[in-house]
Amino acid sequence: MHMMARASLAATAAALTLTPSAFAADSNEPLATTVEKTPPPDVSSVARPRRKVRPAAAAPVVDSGAPIARLIDRPHTIAELEAGIIALPQAPISPGQRGGDTPLGTIGKGDATLLTGIHVLYRWRREFAIGAVTLFAPSPTSDKEYGGLRSLPRTHSRSYLSLGTEARYYPLQYKYLEAWVGLTAGAVIVADRFTTEAGDQVPTILGSREVTIRTEGFAVGVQGGATYFLSENWIAGATLRAQRWLLPESPQCSSIGDCATITGSVEAFELGLTIGYRLPL
Repeated sequence: MHMMARASLAATAAALTLTPSAFAADSNEPLATTVEKTPPPDVSSVARPRRKVRPAAAAPVVDSGAPIARLIDRPHTIAELEAGIIALPQAPISPGQRGGDTPLGTIGKGDATLLTGIHVLYRWRREFAIGAVTLFAPSPTSDKEYGGLRSLPRTHSRSYLSLGTEARYYPLQYKYLEAWVGLTAGAVIVADRFTTEAGDQVPTILGSREVTIRTEGFAVGVQGGATYFLSENWIAGATLRAQRWLLPESPQCSSIGDCATITGSVEAFELGLTIGYRLPL
């Protein structure tokens, strides 16, 4: 009997220890199973591709002309004002007046006087510039004893006006300093002015005490100078110019016998200081 009881207990234990698949086979409902979720991989330890590090660019080589090259490589215009002295060594205004009157005193044996002017230039490359120039003598030398008689005081003065073109070539640029050479060509007008100081005052409609005789001609010359850049826009410099004036051989005269005092070929020398403003385009 004891043997039968043990057999019955063993059968019961075997039934209780059946696998879940056996229960699922015998049951009409599906077996609920637990699915373990896999945690995401740790990407912090994954090696990332390294960026390619480019080598640092070499520092540019700065030459002595770099500062000025930065300013003049771009096309620009220049307006310059000039003040200086013009001298005609072989052309005094009269036999009794040799050596012109200038702010620096009497210069030479011919005529010399104050000169002013303006230059307008277009510089499309660092080596070349072309433009127009106007020069004028606002305070000419005067001979106060031109009449030769105390009873007839007369004065004589001679002024100059030139209008023309100029071309410049800049062979030297160093830091903020540059030097140039060039050519000039244009027209020149010489005005001989005779004034009678004696006599009664009369309305201008009845006449004038002043007689002006104008002589027109051509002028060609060479020039040179230097320019210094004070700032990006302002420049200062100096100019030296030598010209040959080609005037008529026969002088013009007034009805009372006053004639032009220079004719033919005349040499003129000009020295001036300039201040200018450049405008990049």
